[in-house]
Amino acid sequence: MADPIVTTRTPTSATSLAPRSTTPTSATSLAPRSTTDFFSDPLDSHPLWFKPNLFLSPTFDSESYISDLRTFVPFDTLRSQLHSHLTSLNHELIDLINRDYTDFVNLTTKLVDVDAAVLRMRAPLLELRDKIEGFRDCVDKALVSLKCGLKQRSEATYAREVLELLLDTFHVVSKVEKLIKELPSVPSHWSNGDNGDKNSNNNATIFESNGNSSLRETQSMLLERIASEMNRLKFYMAHAENLPFVENMEKRIQSASLLLDKSLRHCFIDGLGHKDENAIYNCLRAYAAIDNTKNAEEIFRTTIVAPLIQKVLLDGSSGVANGESGDELEGDYEKIKKCIEKDCKFLLDISNAENAGLHVFDFLANSILKEILSAIQKGKPGAFSPGRPTNFLKNYKSSLDFLAHLEGYCPSRTSVTKFRGEAIYNDFMKQWNVGVYFSLRFQEIAGTLDSALTTASLVPVQNPNSDEEISQSLTLRQSVTFLESLRSCWSEEVLIISCSDKFLRLSLQLLSRYSNWLSSGLNAWKMRNANPTPGFEWATSASPEDFIYVIHDINWLATEVCGGYLDHVLQLLSSCPFEVLNLVKHSISQGGKSLNDLVPLVIKAIIDSLAEKSVEDLRQLKGITATYRMTNKPLPTRHSPYVTGVLRPLKTLIDGERARRYLTDEIRKELLLGAATEITGRYYDLAAELVNVAKRTESSLQKIRKGAQKRAGASSGPSDNNVSEIDKICMQLFLDIQEYGRNLLGLGIEAANISSYCSLWEVVAPADRKNTVSF
Repeated sequence: MADPIVTTRTPTSATSLAPRSTTPTSATSLAPRSTTDFFSDPLDSHPLWFKPNLFLSPTFDSESYISDLRTFVPFDTLRSQLHSHLTSLNHELIDLINRDYTDFVNLTTKLVDVDAAVLRMRAPLLELRDKIEGFRDCVDKALVSLKCGLKQRSEATYAREVLELLLDTFHVVSKVEKLIKELPSVPSHWSNGDNGDKNSNNNATIFESNGNSSLRETQSMLLERIASEMNRLKFYMAHAENLPFVENMEKRIQSASLLLDKSLRHCFIDGLGHKDENAIYNCLRAYAAIDNTKNAEEIFRTTIVAPLIQKVLLDGSSGVANGESGDELEGDYEKIKKCIEKDCKFLLDISNAENAGLHVFDFLANSILKEILSAIQKGKPGAFSPGRPTNFLKNYKSSLDFLAHLEGYCPSRTSVTKFRGEAIYNDFMKQWNVGVYFSLRFQEIAGTLDSALTTASLVPVQNPNSDEEISQSLTLRQSVTFLESLRSCWSEEVLIISCSDKFLRLSLQLLSRYSNWLSSGLNAWKMRNANPTPGFEWATSASPEDFIYVIHDINWLATEVCGGYLDHVLQLLSSCPFEVLNLVKHSISQGGKSLNDLVPLVIKAIIDSLAEKSVEDLRQLKGITATYRMTNKPLPTRHSPYVTGVLRPLKTLIDGERARRYLTDEIRKELLLGAATEITGRYYDLAAELVNVAKRTESSLQKIRKGAQKRAGASSGPSDNNVSEIDKICMQLFLDIQEYGRNLLGLGIEAANISSYCSLWEVVAPADRKNTVSF
């Protein structure tokens, strides 16, 4: 036995602690607290980073603990804290020993005859261990025996299952061979497995001779039964692969499968030839049972569909010889529709019958559409060519109508989705290269408009009888071409609805091209370059009357684009979501707005052109100075001749046939007021300059005269009483602007409402009439 823990203490510690623990009271009470405990930190107080509980962890590692703490705790501080913790532990150990000191002392006195007690307990324990080991050996032997039995049982079960599988396989093969022998009118040489063409050709004749409907039905039912057995046989073979017994029977299985395929093929062909619904139904169920739907679809294609399509195309070839277009498909599709209704619908009805279990077949795609695509590719390859856009579009739309007609034979939406998902359907749609078609149409439409807009001058519509609907409203050939191009994008002869996004973009591009042609031309007219940019020469050579045509066409086109044209586009796209229609409406309306924004620019160009013509007459103002300079002419009493010609260009334009016919009253008023204001402003600038120059000249002459008279000593009284030249000039100008105001009034414009006219009045009017404009 180990010595008591008290023997490890030093004698001094033991003797010093013994008296305090001998009394009952001190043994159960806590040790008295020292002065340090009262006036300093407790011994068990630790900093936050020091956690004594970590020392009790099973995974405690002193080296990693110290390395982690040294990153933020100095080594001396750590060592001091560890010493303090050790001291605290020693104190706790001493306290524990002192608390249980009596028990430690009595421990040695109570341990009497321990060895004898151990010997008494050892004997039954050894006996119990021997019994347990013996029982464990028995259990191990029983477990091994049980595992061996289970293994043998599993092997026997597997062997029995394999044997049953082989027996079932043998029985099914024998049953299939027996049923094949029971087929009525089965040629004996089929059992040889001969695949020759001669046998295939003769079989049709044999079945033709066997035209009894009941015999066909009996044979088809038997074939369906054989097919179901073949399906079972495939299942057995899939679970009995690599077994010698099955490998030995493989030739028999292949022979039976080949004979079934041939028998089923010829029975199906015979049923199709006689339109025997019962026989066809049983044959289709047989094909579905052996998972050979492709073979049935191919037989129907080659036996029924191919002769019909070839006959249609042969008739189409005779039409070419008579002078008809050789690549048009519309007439062929109509004939094919009749053939399908007459010779194919019965099979489609059988395969689409409800609860018939024949939904795995798709004769529409893999038989009818496949043969049509093949026949068109061989007989009329030009039908798919986008090089002739008109014929291409006609054939494309006819093909879409034909596909919609085929979808009409689908009994449900699910079957329509399946039809559209077939590979042959996608191959058929890929033949129509609508991307190339759009490129050709883009070049055609955009090229026509570009050719019209690059002419050097505006071209009025000469023959109102041609393009009657458009020409009665539009006046310029460029505008007519632009509208024709816009309408072509959405006409039935051009539009492909699947490319509607591209044609919408083309429409917006045409709108932008026409607007840019107008705005750039007006900018070129404003700059008056000697060498204008090619394509915009029309503006530099255009007259105000030509700009009237432009204003009219812009207004008419903007109304049409935002009205009837937009409604037509939205009607064509009515199947699109509401958000898409809103975007289309906004984009086209924005194009129409861009046209309306050009009207003020054209009006400004007309006003500037009229003002320039009026300035040519206003330049005669300079003659007034020459008339009254250094002369003794009296004050003028009538206006100058040039005044009547100042507003003549404006009056001629407004009263002309074009303005009355093609300009609205609102635009005429706007044009009239704008031109009058601009001309009056030019009039004011020239007249004010003339008066200022005359005044400066008059002031200089008076200074010269006064200096001369002063040197000569003459009196200047009589000459000062005469009317000055500046007064005569201002009077002449005053008479002129009065006449000008009357001419404005004749055009329906109040001169007093024009600020520049009032300013001119103040410059030339006599002092007593400056505040009142009247004439």
